[in-house]
Amino acid sequence: MIANPNYQKTLRACYLGYVTQAICANFAPLLFLTFQKTYSISLGAIALIPTVFFLTQLAVDFAASGFVDRIGYRACAVVSHILSAAGLALLAFLPDLLPLPFLGILISVMVYAVSSGLIEVLVSPIVEACPFENKASRMSLLHSFYCWGMVAVVLGSTLFFALFGLENWRILTLLWALVPFCNIFNFLSCPIQRLVENGAGMRPRQLIRLPLFWLLVLLMACSGAAENAMTQWASAFAESAVGVPKAVGDLAGPCLFAVFMGVSRVLCAKAGPKADLRKSMLACGALCVGCYLLASLSPFPVLGLTGCALCGFSVGIMWPGTISLSARACPKGGTAMFAFLALAGDLGGTLGPLSVGFVSGLAGGDLKSGFLVAALFPVALTLGLMALKEKERRPAAPARNSVRNTVQ
Repeated sequence: MIANPNYQKTLRACYLGYVTQAICANFAPLLFLTFQKTYSISLGAIALIPTVFFLTQLAVDFAASGFVDRIGYRACAVVSHILSAAGLALLAFLPDLLPLPFLGILISVMVYAVSSGLIEVLVSPIVEACPFENKASRMSLLHSFYCWGMVAVVLGSTLFFALFGLENWRILTLLWALVPFCNIFNFLSCPIQRLVENGAGMRPRQLIRLPLFWLLVLLMACSGAAENAMTQWASAFAESAVGVPKAVGDLAGPCLFAVFMGVSRVLCAKAGPKADLRKSMLACGALCVGCYLLASLSPFPVLGLTGCALCGFSVGIMWPGTISLSARACPKGGTAMFAFLALAGDLGGTLGPLSVGFVSGLAGGDLKSGFLVAALFPVALTLGLMALKEKERRPAAPARNSVRNTVQ
């Protein structure tokens, strides 16, 4: 089926929405060591930057289930991109204007983290509501644009720093702010439908009574932790633990991670209904455990970086795959379900980088120790997928309140 051309504009806006989120989530980590040297900020304090980012997203995710349906998808999408552009612009100026530069960084991060949280809640249901066939493939391809956005951030930033110097990072920050600014106009004019009619979506109380929903929440939390524990520290890991220059570290760490994650999601999209989504996720969960162990235990730098890169492939299917499973299990879950799933993913995205930074700090700055502890997240993810598979083998119990609680 060929999509209505009008909805192709909606897709493009959503694609750029995830590119915007990739900028918000991954640009600042490239500057962690720059912030540390320029403003004399400790590694432990630097670890608070991704923590504040994801905690702010958590708060937005939690609140979104209550206001997005009332305000509307379009208005929230436009506001989210305004905040993203504003937050990035603040990051270029505020640290140098305030007596405490670190406070300026945190304020800027909080502003564009609100945007990132709204994008996470909005974009998936907007695409899910479009009249497309094979929604799982569409969802996987949609989420791949986060990866390509991350690649663009790393490659574009590395090229900019090589040409104009790391000291001009503030100018680059303003250039990245142009992406969300331009996407404001796409969301102002593209067609947007609701996922479910007003009042027809499940209420939060109905969702939390479903045992399967909590299992899906666990998968989202572990997937967010496994993904962000690696991606938020990959650049610093390549620089400090492996001992390569910053440009090489950015390319060999977060950039390769994003490329492999994007490839994983594109392959999943192309496979479509032919592939068993749950079995693919289980295989990738086991691979993710191996990648973390390789990065943390290998005495050879090349193998450590290989573990970082392949980790991107292993986690690529997890987030969009869990969303697709949830959409099938709870077709009337509505915005509340997507908000709760985003909340769980961002909770994992908070705990993952925080645990790596905390453990690494206790180990005297050894990021390998942090990654070793973070391997527990993909272990829990794999166990959760095994529990999901076991649940599917059992006869489905009668659903209560006319809500089905098994995956279709």
